Amino acid sequence: MAENKTKPTEISVNEFIRNSDPKKIDDSFELVKIMQKLSGEPAKMWGASIVGFGSYDYQYKSGHSGTMCKIGFSPRKTGFSLYILNCESENQINLVKELGKIKMGKACIYFNKLSDLNLEILEKLILESLEETKKMWG
Repeated sequence: MAENKTKPTEISVNEFIRNSDPKKIDDSFELVKIMQKLSGEPAKMWGASIVGFGSYDYQYKSGHSGTMCKIGFSPRKTGFSLYILNCESENQINLVKELGKIKMGKACIYFNKLSDLNLEILEKLILESLEETKKMWG
């Protein structure tokens, strides 16, 4: 079984953000504030490029298991990647529709800048994701 490469590291979150795309620094620090407030967890680097909050252990029916951050984001060159639990509930699907200018991936929401999003909806979506993660994985 392949080992999960995305693990907590000792890289400084502040240093990582300060060294990221200058256009993404302010939004990154704002996301840290929002996610820390909602998760009650400090920001921690996961791998070389994900700012994550909290953690949970998972094991799929296939036998694959690991540990991952409950929520997180990455200020990538092409835009932000927002990592939350898959948006599959009806409520989450409706929230995503109201979120703003985004693209959906399998496990990510992609956006260019925070001003493209409805921050009230973003907070609701993050809280829903945290609740779903708690229900599924404890």
